[in-house]
Amino acid sequence: MTATTAHPSLESTLNAELEAALPELIELRRHLHRHPELSGQEQQTAALVAGELRRLGWQVREGVGRTGVVAELGPQGAPLVALRVDMDALPVEERTALPYASSRQGLMHACGHDIHTTVGLGVARLLAHVAAQEPARLSARVRLLFQPAEETAEGAAWMRADGAMEAVEALFGVHVYPSIPVGSIGVRCGSLTAAAGELEVEVLGEGGHGARPHQSTDAIWIAARVVSGLQEAISRRLDALHPVVVSFGRIEGGKAFNVIADHVRLLGTVRCLDTELHAQLPGWIEDTVQALCQGHGGEARVRYRVISPPVHNDRELTELVASVGEQLLGRERVQWLEQPSLGAEDFAQLLDGTRGTMFRLGVAGPAGCSPLHSSTFAADEGCLPVGIGVLSRALLRWIEQRAARLEP
Repeated sequence: MTATTAHPSLESTLNAELEAALPELIELRRHLHRHPELSGQEQQTAALVAGELRRLGWQVREGVGRTGVVAELGPQGAPLVALRVDMDALPVEERTALPYASSRQGLMHACGHDIHTTVGLGVARLLAHVAAQEPARLSARVRLLFQPAEETAEGAAWMRADGAMEAVEALFGVHVYPSIPVGSIGVRCGSLTAAAGELEVEVLGEGGHGARPHQSTDAIWIAARVVSGLQEAISRRLDALHPVVVSFGRIEGGKAFNVIADHVRLLGTVRCLDTELHAQLPGWIEDTVQALCQGHGGEARVRYRVISPPVHNDRELTELVASVGEQLLGRERVQWLEQPSLGAEDFAQLLDGTRGTMFRLGVAGPAGCSPLHSSTFAADEGCLPVGIGVLSRALLRWIEQRAARLEP
């Protein structure tokens, strides 16, 4: 992997160091994949990360955001740039048949956070090498955030509360993307992901005998009307140019096959790209659900929890990543994404008060790649040098540009 830059000697040094480190990094990634940990339970992952970072000479703090790790390198008091990667896995039973498949039943790195963690450790290794060999190039301070609990959208807030974003001038992030081929990246200015919320609806009816439903108020029937009625209301009462997605992933209710249920609980998620519309959705959903339930003789309790705002990519930082990608990979391997995703990322919570950008890292091999959160998701490990190469150079480029702005 090569790139044409103003510093060919640095390029050759970074390439050689990454090539030497890659076998070890691949083994690290496979260890992480084999030993996944759920959100907020990343103790072993965090211990491994902290140990690796200390070995490389970084200053390390553990227990940041409960099970998070923060590491710093560079001169004290200098401008601060940061990289965030996440560490947690999902409650998914792996079915990839990989030789390093998860050894923990019902748990899997089905969203690529093992890749993200390894990329972060690879960046740490390259920057530590730069600090040792050409310390003048590290005129700013670099902070690495290894974040827990992204899947539950809690970890970013935990780390922020523990001061992980204090004084950070720019934040970079990465996420694997199965629809982009390995060797390529995807970038986008502005909205990258959607605002997201968690929706809970309790439908209250009146129980009775299954043979005489007219003598009761069937909560299951009303709940079905809520599920379908919300979809219909979205298509007819909201602006189609501002998409809203409501998906229910869990339904609980009923006690016996021949008893009319008096209580049903629905759990779902709400996604929206427009920040102002998202702020109005809790009230709109409450009104719509109450009308649907009361219209069929029942009652409702509605609870809405905002999970995350949308990720907004800063134009200047995104163009920096794109430029680095074009130099490192070639212009044809940097995709400018036309549409944002309705997925959510609590990376957005770290951007409050600072600028940042997140890019998509292609992981699809020749045979393609299953979707994120799938039990057969298997990232092509050829993505590792790409992610490490782009991010390490993006951080160094930011430092170089920041230093140039400070020159008299």
